[in-house]
Amino acid sequence: MIDFDILFEDGEALVIDKPAGLPLDQPRAGGPSLEDWLDELRFGFQRPPAPVHRLDRDTSGCLLLARNPKALKRFSGAFEAREVTKVYLGVVAGDVAGESGTIDLALSKISSAEAGWRMIPAKKGKPALTRWKVLDRKDGLTLVEFRPETGRTHQIRIHALAGLGHALMGDPIYGDGKGAQNGKMGRTMLHASALTVPREGKAPITATAALPADIAALGFDLPA
Repeated sequence: MIDFDILFEDGEALVIDKPAGLPLDQPRAGGPSLEDWLDELRFGFQRPPAPVHRLDRDTSGCLLLARNPKALKRFSGAFEAREVTKVYLGVVAGDVAGESGTIDLALSKISSAEAGWRMIPAKKGKPALTRWKVLDRKDGLTLVEFRPETGRTHQIRIHALAGLGHALMGDPIYGDGKGAQNGKMGRTMLHASALTVPREGKAPITATAALPADIAALGFDLPA
C-alpha cells in the first residue's frame, strides 16, 4: 500500500497527493497503477473512489477522487464548466523571457508509427488557455506557476514549449527527457500544487500539495 497523503476528505470527496511515476490506469505493459489502490482508499465507504480528472504518470500532486456517482457527475461538470481553479508548478528547462503572461494556443493530437502520439499547436485544434507567472530562476532553469483554464491533454507541457520557448525539465516527448541527475533521464518536472472546486450549498473543496523532494532539491526560492 502506498502511503498516500490525504489533502482533503469528506463524505463525497477525497484529494490525494499522487506520487510522480504512478499512472492512473493499468499500463499495457503491466505494472502498478492507481487502480490497484482504489479499494484501499475506500476508508470504510461502500464504493471505491473514482478519479474526477487526469494527471499524467509523471505529474505529482493534487488528484480529486469522488466517493459516489452523483459527486463524480457534479465534479466532472465543474471541470467541464471551467469552474475549478488549478495551480501547477513546473520547472522549465531554460531561462523564460518575461515574468508573466497568457498562452492561448489551440491544440490538436497527431500520431505517427515512428514517434507515437503527441499534441501540437493547431489553429483548428481545441481551444487551450494557460496563465503563467515566473516564481524563481536558478542555474538556467525557471520555476513557473501555471494556471490552466482549460484541461487539454498535455496542455501545460506543450504550452511551455510552444508558448515559453522551452520544454519542462525531464519531458521525454516535448523536451530531451534529461533530469537534474548528471543529465540522466528524469521525470517531467510538473506538480499539481493546488486545487479548488466550488460546491453549491457547502464549502468548496480546497487542497494544497507540498513541493515534492525532487523539485525542492533544485533549490528554488518560493514566495512566502
